[in-house]
Amino acid sequence: MAEEIQEIHEQAEHAHEDSSLVPVTVTLAVLAVLVAAVALLGHRAHTEELLNQTRATDTWAEYQAKSIREHGYEEFLDLLAVMGSKDAEGTEKTKQKYEKDVERYKQDREKLQEKATDLEKEVEHARHVANRFDLGEVCLEVALVITSMTLLTRKHFYWSAGIALAVLGLGIAATGFFVG
Repeated sequence: MAEEIQEIHEQAEHAHEDSSLVPVTVTLAVLAVLVAAVALLGHRAHTEELLNQTRATDTWAEYQAKSIREHGYEEFLDLLAVMGSKDAEGTEKTKQKYEKDVERYKQDREKLQEKATDLEKEVEHARHVANRFDLGEVCLEVALVITSMTLLTRKHFYWSAGIALAVLGLGIAATGFFVG
């Protein structure tokens, strides 16, 4: 970004020599600001993507932990059924307790699976948003370069092409707000 600002400053000095280049220089300054804004939006979207991915991973880890506990309790119930016990009433109470725990873990796992799946959808959404901002940023950066060619060649075709590309880049970046 500092290089772009330095370039704009140098180009502004050249604009004093040729007043027809003043609008081009202003356009370059505006493009530099737009590049920075769209880049910031892209970075934030990528951060959201990473946060959601971490949440989804954590939720799947919790799902797995509950699954392991559930299977451990099921194995304990199998052992309890096979082993003979002198305290039938105590065995039955223990069996009921572990059966309730197994059922609770099954319900918890279902909720966690749904939550993790929803988080994965949010990851995908954030990725699509970030991709739109990234593509918009690239278009704006190329527009900045093409527009600066006007100062080197003194041909206003580059200015027009840069503006057209900038409009395209802004349009693409704007779609990042509407990704469904």
